[in-house]
Amino acid sequence: MAVISEPGTGFGPDFPFSFDGWLKHPAGLGTVPAEAHGAPVAVIGAGISGLVAAYELMRLGLRPVVYEAGHLGGRLRSQPFEGAEGVVAELGGMRFPRSSAAFFAYVDALGLDTRPFPNPLTPAAGSTVIDLEGETTYAESVRDLPALFLEVAEAYEAALEEAFSFKAMQGAIRARDASAVRALWEPLVKLWDERTFYDFVTTSAPFQHLSFRHREVFGQVGFGTGGWDSDFPNSMLEILRVNALEFDSDQHLVVGGVEQVPQGLWRREPEQPAHWPAGTSLASLHAGAPRPGVAALDRNRDGTIRVTDRWGRVEDFEAVVATCQTWLLTTSIRTDESLFSQKLWMALDRTRYMQASKTFVMVDRPFWRDRDPATGRHLMSMTLTDRLTRGTYLFDNGEGKPGVVCLTYSWMSDALKMLPLPVDQRVRLSLEALAKIYPGLDIASHIIGDPITVSWEADPNFLGAFKGALPGHYRYNTRMYGHFVQKDFAPAERGIFLAGDDVSFTPAWVEGAVQTALNAVWGVQAHFGGRTHPDNPGPGDRWDALKPVELGD
Repeated sequence: MAVISEPGTGFGPDFPFSFDGWLKHPAGLGTVPAEAHGAPVAVIGAGISGLVAAYELMRLGLRPVVYEAGHLGGRLRSQPFEGAEGVVAELGGMRFPRSSAAFFAYVDALGLDTRPFPNPLTPAAGSTVIDLEGETTYAESVRDLPALFLEVAEAYEAALEEAFSFKAMQGAIRARDASAVRALWEPLVKLWDERTFYDFVTTSAPFQHLSFRHREVFGQVGFGTGGWDSDFPNSMLEILRVNALEFDSDQHLVVGGVEQVPQGLWRREPEQPAHWPAGTSLASLHAGAPRPGVAALDRNRDGTIRVTDRWGRVEDFEAVVATCQTWLLTTSIRTDESLFSQKLWMALDRTRYMQASKTFVMVDRPFWRDRDPATGRHLMSMTLTDRLTRGTYLFDNGEGKPGVVCLTYSWMSDALKMLPLPVDQRVRLSLEALAKIYPGLDIASHIIGDPITVSWEADPNFLGAFKGALPGHYRYNTRMYGHFVQKDFAPAERGIFLAGDDVSFTPAWVEGAVQTALNAVWGVQAHFGGRTHPDNPGPGDRWDALKPVELGD
């Protein structure tokens, strides 16, 4: 890959707007009229999208009213192990590419420390073991891999370049050249919206001379973050975005747990907010805790939106930001059908969520750093396998602290294998699988405390881990993403704004959640008659010039 001087950035490609630039501009995000100061705005969901939206609305002088049905932080959930300070299991998002520029603007503002994530074949991992069909390969760098693995990696890189002018696209994204990004991306949308990732792999010329075994290895192992086969049915556009935006590289973890970001925004006291006195925070506006989950949304005759919480409390709002997973609007939240167009309802209901499961144990020390005196290899490594565990990650929390092993991280059908099982059985099955890869290593003897597990599809507030767009879903995604620009909407459909990573073009990545939250902030600001500064136009101001390509019906 050619070296490009500009840093990676989540700039587009569907809507190439600089969200971090808008955030960091000295003119700020804009203003609302003084008569709107203190006006309540409902924010449904206290995940990262909801809390970014609430925090920025508070800074504008509005009064966000946050509703949360479960856990503050959403899928940025860092569950602590009992008795071990700062030692957590990252149940949701755990690796964050530095190209997530808007997200890292908040990480940096909160003063949080990050370090490289121990992905396969990275220095942070130390070593990697790939175990396929009973054959185990140990590697401390790419040079240690057999030729077949390198052939797969080279074929994928060549296929990206041949089909997508990949280096030019990545260069345009890094340079934040909106015109160049649009010129490269828009023709690809029309060509690839209805084709799967697997279609790309099997039909690309660089893969044509390779065997099925090569494609199988690519699916089981992949490169960078691990296997790709769970994504094979997805639209190729979904994968291309990840590659072009560099979401699959230079990933970091947040030391002490990523939940510190939403928790930090909840408690942060912004400097010089409009309307509110110094010392105001989201927590203080809520007397320390968010409202209960939402049970119903209704349109009133006067145009306001009525929000009813799970215990029957009712409040009417001029504006609502809904950041919950979209399926909840047709399942656990009784939603007035008139709030959205039938075209948008089609998009919301066709959202397809992917399953994901993780199981963690705390161990007495990072024993995997020890080396076998006979072989010189680490006793255990970051592990990719076709066995039940699929991905095993190792976390060294520093001198004198327990380590953490993510025994298994699996998606889709592999995650469903774990779904009905209690945590102890998940641990036992994982240990049995790893014993076949590391015979003679007694991992169980190092385990301390209780294990922690999650299956996101079993959580009634999520029903899945994240969206995976299928072929033909680009039109649906465009409807959801562009919902914040409401100037042409019927009056009955105005005032409620969607946000969250499942509304974004980059599901499963926190940057999409942050960017759509900022879209919603612009939408609410415009709804109250506010405006951005002329020197710092917002996403809605640039919408007509930069909006996603329209494919038509």
